[in-house]
Amino acid sequence: MKQLDKKSREYKLLKRYWKLYMKKYKDLEGSKQFYDRCLKVPYTPAQIVDEGLKCNETLKNTYDFMQDFVYALADKDTKKVNDLLDSNIGQYCEQLKTTIQTFRKNRRAVINGAKMSYSNGCLEGVNRKIKQIERTAYGYSNFTHLLKRIRLEQNIICFKKSTKQTCSV
Repeated sequence: MKQLDKKSREYKLLKRYWKLYMKKYKDLEGSKQFYDRCLKVPYTPAQIVDEGLKCNETLKNTYDFMQDFVYALADKDTKKVNDLLDSNIGQYCEQLKTTIQTFRKNRRAVINGAKMSYSNGCLEGVNRKIKQIERTAYGYSNFTHLLKRIRLEQNIICFKKSTKQTCSV
C-alpha cells in the first residue's frame, strides 16, 4: 500500500474495500452490481476482489493461502492444514510468513484445534460480562466488592433476603 500512489486505481481498490478481502470468497456477492463513484464503473464485490488481486502477485498468493487455510479449518480437514503448513512460504508477504512459522512451531495445537469442535465462546462471554461490570462501576474502592459483584452477576452467590431463601449453584 505504501508504494502505491494515493490517487491510483489500485490504491482505491485495496484501501476502500479492505473488508471484502477478509470475507470468504464464496460469501462475496457475484451477481448484483453496484456503481462505484471512485472507480466510475459498476462492480460486484467479487469483481472488486479479483481486480485488487491483479495488482500484486504476492498479494494474490497470500490471499489464496488465507482462503485455503480458512476453508480447511472450517471443513476440519487436518491433512489440508498440514499440507498448507508444509508448503513453500517464499511467495507470501512477510506478515504471513511469520504467522506460518508460528503455526509450524505450534503444529500440534493448530491440528488439534482443527479437529475438535470445542469453542471458547462461554469463556469469552464471561470475560465480556466482567468487563461490562468494570466499565459501569467506574472502579470499586475495594477489590473484594468487585469480586462479589462478579459472582453475583454470574449467579455463583446470592444475597439472602429472608432466612427461607436458598441459593443454587
